[in-house]
Amino acid sequence: MGYFIGVDVGGTTSTVCVGDNRRHVVGVSPQFGTLANDGPPAVVQAIVENTKIELEKVGASLRDIEAVGLATPGPATMDGVLLKTPNLDPALWDRFPIRAELERAFQTHQPNARVHYLGDGQAAALGEYSIRSRAVHWSRLTENDLGDSAFSSLFMVIVGTGLGGGAVQEGKVIRGSEGRAGHVGHIFLPEFAFRFEHDRQLRVGNAFCTAESAISLTGLTHQLEYRLKLERWKHHPLNELRTTTRSKAKQLRELAAAGDELALELFADQARALGVALLSVNYLGDYHLLVIGGGVCDLPPAVREQYRLQAEASYREHALEGFQNLAEFKFSVCGDDAPVIGALAWVYEAAQT
Repeated sequence: MGYFIGVDVGGTTSTVCVGDNRRHVVGVSPQFGTLANDGPPAVVQAIVENTKIELEKVGASLRDIEAVGLATPGPATMDGVLLKTPNLDPALWDRFPIRAELERAFQTHQPNARVHYLGDGQAAALGEYSIRSRAVHWSRLTENDLGDSAFSSLFMVIVGTGLGGGAVQEGKVIRGSEGRAGHVGHIFLPEFAFRFEHDRQLRVGNAFCTAESAISLTGLTHQLEYRLKLERWKHHPLNELRTTTRSKAKQLRELAAAGDELALELFADQARALGVALLSVNYLGDYHLLVIGGGVCDLPPAVREQYRLQAEASYREHALEGFQNLAEFKFSVCGDDAPVIGALAWVYEAAQT
């Protein structure tokens, strides 16, 4: 039996998954270090080695590979040449043809193996769509997890260090003319989406007041630094910690679960900004589903539900009447594995053409 491989390369960690020829996910690796600062050869080698480990778990080897799907952070060309990707050191990675080099590495074991490239936000959207629509099957999820399969479009945001996104329309992932579609983090938000003037002063890419400057760990860090200097929060426990503001921001989930007012305020602000951003997205795409992925999926259940309701309320508050019939935002059923499942789904599609 031949096997198909999905690969998701992140700035810090990467993941591979294995699928059989019936479109069943048969294995997903633990996250492993990308080794990005060690340079491209080390990363390519780590991917091949971890793919070998996952194949051995199902009694197969690298010789059994049919094809590989690869997802990485963008921007990149349609053929997987990286273009000063923010999460990867440009001195090592700018203009690196990662798709071609990974294909060359796999072909030393399986000469016919082809590697097919997709941006990671697009892959996340495709992975979520493929699992929810039952185009790809994963025994980890039940029918109750998946819900209704009668839909053909979605937009997915990935809230993490930054803010990524991707779209599926009529069952097909949207890549755009040059493979750049889905960069939701760089759309602009109105000033009212930010509580303080300081919050508007975070520059992301070449602009201020972007969605990513409000809806990301980077945005939370920027906002937290200012709030901890305010009179209201001068006695907050986070001010007693001798660590970076970024490390403090990573503790906000736990604080929110304990009812901390500052943490809850920050997540509420983020949720309201997300509602505005998703409204802009839906005005252009008119999607069946709007899906939230990334780190906020790991919020404690009560906080996560409040986050969803606040985002939906913000969406409806500002929406035209014809767009107010949104049922609800959905949280990703694939979680952090959405991009690697999407890379696998992409290679299944490529095998049919």
